[in-house]
Amino acid sequence: MATGTIKRLTATLKPTVISATIIRRKTTSAEYVASRARDPTFEKLMDKYKNLLKVISIQDLILATATPTSESNNPPSVPLGFLNRLSQKLHLNRGATAFLRKYPHIFHIFNHPTKFEPFFTLQLAALEIFDHESQAINASIPLVVDRLVRLLSISPTKTLPLRAIFKVWKELGLPDDFESSIIAKNPNLFALDDGNEPNTHVLKLVSEVDKSSLIASVEDWRLTECCREDCDVDRTVIRYSFKHNYPPGMRLRKIFKAKVNEWQSLPYIGPYEEMPIEGTRRSKFGMKKMEKRAAGIVHEFLSLTVEKMVEVEKISQFRKWFGIDLNIRDLFLDHPGMFYLSTKGKRHTVFLREAYERGCLIQPNPVYEARRKLLNLVNMGRRGMLRRNAKLKNVGQSEGDGLEEVENYEDEELEEAESNEDEELEEAESNEED
Repeated sequence: MATGTIKRLTATLKPTVISATIIRRKTTSAEYVASRARDPTFEKLMDKYKNLLKVISIQDLILATATPTSESNNPPSVPLGFLNRLSQKLHLNRGATAFLRKYPHIFHIFNHPTKFEPFFTLQLAALEIFDHESQAINASIPLVVDRLVRLLSISPTKTLPLRAIFKVWKELGLPDDFESSIIAKNPNLFALDDGNEPNTHVLKLVSEVDKSSLIASVEDWRLTECCREDCDVDRTVIRYSFKHNYPPGMRLRKIFKAKVNEWQSLPYIGPYEEMPIEGTRRSKFGMKKMEKRAAGIVHEFLSLTVEKMVEVEKISQFRKWFGIDLNIRDLFLDHPGMFYLSTKGKRHTVFLREAYERGCLIQPNPVYEARRKLLNLVNMGRRGMLRRNAKLKNVGQSEGDGLEEVENYEDEELEEAESNEDEELEEAESNEED
């Protein structure tokens, strides 16, 4: 009888709204990811963001391994041949030269005056954005210290591997020299110890932190909801609730709503609270509490990031240290009202849904604003860059304006065609890896 009930449920309900337990019994992990409800806003954002990540990788390469040109006042530059050798690793499907030429507002290719080979460098606009981001990070050092303290406080042992923090240093808004500028300068808070493996280190919180100062971000939302004049939610219900906002077009069946309401009212241990030993019992109720605690932990982790988003692979580095005994990716898929998982750009990236509105952060910060300026340059592509400047010298202003419109239209068509081909190449590579 139970088997017949499960079969009827799987036949009548969409995969996105069936109980997660039933889904994982009948589908592979890849099918579970593919069956999720898509959100066009996040998909569109990540479609642009995947190119931004490549641009940032090349920018970091220039700033880290750059060799100065013959004139000391020139910006740093790197040989184009060096980037060509890294094209496959950076997923530059059309090669390094074609990728750099797609973004003339960011990169400039030139022939080196003494080495007689092509070099590339950052345009002035990109350098200014990088300086703006660096200044914003340096100005937010107290916030960065607080983020590290909170991150370590989530761990039951108050320790985290340094390699895991290196994975998310950009997401946390840390300066690139955070070992010396943050850890070494705050010995009253942090200490580096040797790890269990050779040549590994762990970051340790050495001082006791006042628990009253560690308030999870979801608690702020609950307090705001309770204080609203038009609040019609029972405060005993919202006590353990999280904000939910589902993808547009996602059909919510009654059975799914009932499961969500049951989960919302379930008590759990907060991310900064100590997990009692008896709470780890493998009972059905204990497992539900562990799942909700894990959801609270990753919710708080995403709240601590600058852009309220992170790659799943990176956050998985903390799973054992946070005491999460669940599959992180499945946790995101099981709660589509709280998180959104994107698979664009050959990576799985999770967003905190409540932090975004129409593809932008509701409460932006200076570091985020600087990075969005770089994203705007990426989105511009070739637009505004005329390739017929010589012809424009011989035509009137009105003709020049018309030519610019045609040029921009052609650039948009070319970029769209190249983007589609890049998608096909990435999909083919992904299929080959599978």
